[in-house]
Amino acid sequence: MVSKDELIIMRAIALCFKPFLKVEEALIYTNLGRTQFSRRCEEFGIAKNSSGYFKREELHVMMSGEPSPLIAAAAKLNIKKIR
Repeated sequence: MVSKDELIIMRAIALCFKPFLKVEEALIYTNLGRTQFSRRCEEFGIAKNSSGYFKREELHVMMSGEPSPLIAAAAKLNIKKIR
């Protein structure tokens, strides 16, 4: 278990300057639980790189409140009705 002081320090480092975040740091940065975080990452197409890190810019886009690219693309589809 992470102590409260360690959590504050990890959050400060994650939010300040690190371009790539470990899984635990990404959870702190997004303030989501594991299940919700993995669901949102899947929805936005965000994955860890080969070293096991998440790109902070991608996480920032995910948390900006914009709709996911998949939902935006689905809204633009025109579906013809077949009789």
